Amino acid sequence: MDSGMIGKIEKAKRYAEEKDRITINNFQATFKGDNNDHVVQYEQGKWTCDCEFFQTRGVCVHTMALEMVLKGMVANAEIVQG
Repeated sequence: MDSGMIGKIEKAKRYAEEKDRITINNFQATFKGDNNDHVVQYEQGKWTCDCEFFQTRGVCVHTMALEMVLKGMVANAEIVQG
C-alpha cells in the first residue's frame, strides 16, 4: 500500500472518531422490527416512521434506536403528548 493511502486511512479513522464533524440531513432506512419491517426517514431534522405507534406519538422505538446509533449527527424527535 502506498504512503498516500496509508495517510488517508489514518485520517479516516480520526474522522470516524470525531462524530461532531458529521451532520446527516436526509436518509431512509429499513428497520427490521420483531414483527415487521418499517421504513424510517429523516429529512431536514424531521423523523417519520410507518409504524402505528409513530403515527400517534411522533416518536417510536425505531426512531429512538436510530437516534442512539447516530447520536450527535441527527436531531432528536420531539415526543407528541397525546
